[in-house]
Amino acid sequence: MSHFHLSATDLAMQYQSGDLSPVDVTEQILDRAVRLNEKLNAFRVIDADTARLQAKKSEKRWQEKIPLGPLDGVPISIKDIVHVKGHACVSGSKTNDAARLMENDCPSVARLREAGAVLFGLTHTPEFGWKGITDSPAFGYTRNPWNSDHSSGGSSGGAGSATAAGIGPLALGTDAGGSVRIPASYCGIFGIKPTFGRVPHAPNESPYATLASVGPLSRTVKDAAAMLSIMSKRDSRDWYAAANPGIDFTKSLNKSIKGLKIAYSSGLGGTNPTPEIKGQMGEAVRRLETLGAQITEIDGLFSPLRPIFEDYWKAGFGYILRQIPREKWELLDPGFLKLAEEGLSVTIETYYDAASARVKLGAHIEQFFDQYDLLITPTMPSTAPRADTLYHSADFDRWDDATPYTVPFNLTGHPAASIPIGRSKAGLPIGMQIVGARFQEQTILQAAHAYEAVSDQPALLNTLIEGL
Repeated sequence: MSHFHLSATDLAMQYQSGDLSPVDVTEQILDRAVRLNEKLNAFRVIDADTARLQAKKSEKRWQEKIPLGPLDGVPISIKDIVHVKGHACVSGSKTNDAARLMENDCPSVARLREAGAVLFGLTHTPEFGWKGITDSPAFGYTRNPWNSDHSSGGSSGGAGSATAAGIGPLALGTDAGGSVRIPASYCGIFGIKPTFGRVPHAPNESPYATLASVGPLSRTVKDAAAMLSIMSKRDSRDWYAAANPGIDFTKSLNKSIKGLKIAYSSGLGGTNPTPEIKGQMGEAVRRLETLGAQITEIDGLFSPLRPIFEDYWKAGFGYILRQIPREKWELLDPGFLKLAEEGLSVTIETYYDAASARVKLGAHIEQFFDQYDLLITPTMPSTAPRADTLYHSADFDRWDDATPYTVPFNLTGHPAASIPIGRSKAGLPIGMQIVGARFQEQTILQAAHAYEAVSDQPALLNTLIEGL
C-alpha cells in the first residue's frame, strides 16, 4: 500500500521513527499532483522547487529531533484566493494580474509555514470564490475524484478534490457561504469553518470579510484539529480576530459525547433534501445515539433566508465589479457578471435592512445554543452535480441547491463542519453538517471524531485513493 492515504498524524509518527522522509513524501506527492491534475484540474500552481527546499529543511529537523511541530514536513495545498508569498493571487479570474507576486503570506499561511508545513501548490477556485462549484473562464472545470463527470464543489473545490484524491493530507480553504463544507461533503472528506474571528486573516478588503473564515479540509478530524490549532495563533494584521486562547484542539478529541444534547433538522430554512440524503441522515442520527448523544428532531430554525439576503449578497458582487476596469468585464464569468451588475443597483436602505436582519439572526441562533450543545443537518440537499452544471440556473439554483444549509452560519459566524456519512446509489459522497455555539469548535470536533471512529467512510476513502 502507498502512503498517500496516510494522515498528517501518521506522517509525523513515521518521520519521527525514520520510516519515512519528508523529502521522499514530498517528491511522491508532487508526482501524484502532476499526474492526477490532468484528470482533476485541482491546481493552478504546483510549486516543486519551493516544496523540495522546505522538505529538505524539515528532514534535517526531524533527523536532529527538533521538529517545529506536528505538521513539520506535512504537504499542504493552499486555495488560490489567499496571499502566498512569491505567488500571484489570481482568485480564478482573468481580470487579476498573474505577474503581480505577493510580498507576504496571509496569517494562516504564515503560521503553517512557521510550523514547518510543506506548501506545495495553489488550488483552483471559481472566480472570486463566488459559487459552490469550481469552474472559471480562466481555468475550466475542477472535477470530483469519486466520479470525474461531477463537480468537486466550491469554492474550495481544488482543495477538496486534491485532499480526497490523496494529493496531500491537508488543504487550506476559505468559507464565506459554505466554501469549505460544500467540497468536503461532495468529496467525502472532513472540513470545518471555524467561528468568525477564530483564525486571523488579512487582507480583509472583501465585502464578504465578516462572512468568511479560513478553515482546513482533511481526511481525518484529528488532522483538521491540529491545523486549526496552528492557524488560530494571533496575528496583529486582523483586528476582527478574537483573542487567541492557545487551544490545542487535538487534546480533547477523545472526550465522550454521552449526554450531549444535539438538535437535528433535515429541513433547515424550508429546504428539502433528497430521500437518499434524508435516509443517510437517519442512519447518522442512530449512530450518534448509540454513542450516547441525546438527539431531538426539530422543525426549521428560521424561515427562508433568500428574500432577506439575496440583495445583500448581490451588493457585495457589485462592489467587486466596481473595482474592475470596465474593459475587463467581458473576461468575467457570465454568471458572476450578471449578479454583480444587478448588485450595482442595490440601495443602501436594502443593504442595511439585511445587515439588521443578520444581527437578529445571529442572536437567535446563539440563543438556540442555550438549549442544545450542537445542531446537525445535511451539509447539502443533494449529491455533487455534473462538473459542467450551469450555476444559479433553473437546473442548479444557488440558494436552493448549493447553500441552504451552509450560508446561515456564515451570516451568524457560528462554527460548522461537514463529515462524510455515506454514499448515494451512484457512489457519490454525502455529508452531515455539525454546528456549534460560537467558539465551541472543541465540541464539534469531539462529536465528529467520535462519529468518525465508528464509521466506515475513512476506509472507503482509502480505497478510492489506492485506486487513483
